[in-house]
Amino acid sequence: MLAMKKARKDRGWSGSRLAREAGMNQASISQIENRRLVPYPGQIEKIATALDWQGEPQELFEEVK
Repeated sequence: MLAMKKARKDRGWSGSRLAREAGMNQASISQIENRRLVPYPGQIEKIATALDWQGEPQELFEEVK
């Protein structure tokens, strides 16, 4: 599971909610979480900001247990 998906689930958010908070399309969030889309730097920043991520934004796209 990507750290992004874990952070989203830890907040109790759906993919749709993350998409709204990040100002992105829900399909893009789903594709990123399922590794079908590599996010652009701007998308990475939007997702990190929406999730109030405290680490390096790129860490959101690493595998976690």
